Amino acid sequence: MAEDLIIIKNENKEQQYISLLPQIEALLSGERDQIANFANIAAALKEQFNWLWVGFYLVKEEELVLGPFQGPVACTRIRKGKGVCGKAWDDAAVIIVDDVEQFPGHIACSSASRSEIVLPIITAGKVTGVLDVDSAALSAFDKVDEKYLLQVLALL
Repeated sequence: MAEDLIIIKNENKEQQYISLLPQIEALLSGERDQIANFANIAAALKEQFNWLWVGFYLVKEEELVLGPFQGPVACTRIRKGKGVCGKAWDDAAVIIVDDVEQFPGHIACSSASRSEIVLPIITAGKVTGVLDVDSAALSAFDKVDEKYLLQVLALL
């Protein structure tokens, strides 16, 4: 497959995901390297939705360590239970934050971030990383994002 995406902007969010999912699936098809796949997922999501930051943190020696991402520089390491990413890891659950300033213990990697969604990556019943998405807008994420971002992670 060519590495160009067909980006649609004039549709609602759900239609954008429906258009993007098969394209991400094609990008991942036949590629076994996890880092390459994470990089392409981050790039595709950033390009389609123009969020502030899209990326992965991977569990390494009891910390989340920065993986492939698109956006401004980010925190390199996050402890379990700390910030939104660390809490999603600790709880093994999706967390949607409408206003990061209201989240207890939020780690401000970028002062431009206003809302966030973090989804755990679960492999063989264990959290192995998280997908973290930040927006410069308040309340940017909802159950539609959760539904389709979980489908993106299922492609891995």
